[in-house]
Amino acid sequence: MRLAPLDYADLRRCAELERILFAGDDPWSENTLRAELDHGNQYFGAYVDGTGLVGYAGISVVGTRRDAEANVHTIGVDPAWQGRGIGRLLLRALLAVADEYGAPVYLEVRTDNAAAIALYRAHGFDRIGLRRRYYQPSGADAYTMARPAHAGETVHKDGT
Repeated sequence: MRLAPLDYADLRRCAELERILFAGDDPWSENTLRAELDHGNQYFGAYVDGTGLVGYAGISVVGTRRDAEANVHTIGVDPAWQGRGIGRLLLRALLAVADEYGAPVYLEVRTDNAAAIALYRAHGFDRIGLRRRYYQPSGADAYTMARPAHAGETVHKDGT
């Protein structure tokens, strides 16, 4: 398995996984995913030789290196490949992007997704809020979670 920047050619597969993973809510379309890449958000794909894309994840970073904030937009792993550490590797790739900016990281996660919540806690996230009926159309609640900034080696003391 290897991680690499997500390519536009993989967006159809991402949209297919979205429909599988988020069927009860509002899965992102290929066009929505394309807009994410066009906007400059950082996305990674998890690839298995002979199988292709089995997972994807994306993050946005806003602000400058002095005052940046990051937001995890999504992490998705094909159900046939879950439980093999792919989500963990994708999350770590996203956190490395945030760390380059010394940015705190925020995300929302379904309150009933115990595996994801445990993953996020293991990587320094704490629950900071509750968003009722956040996911639509299911009406599922979400926790807002945050991880404080972990300054990466590329961030200088003067914030540049």
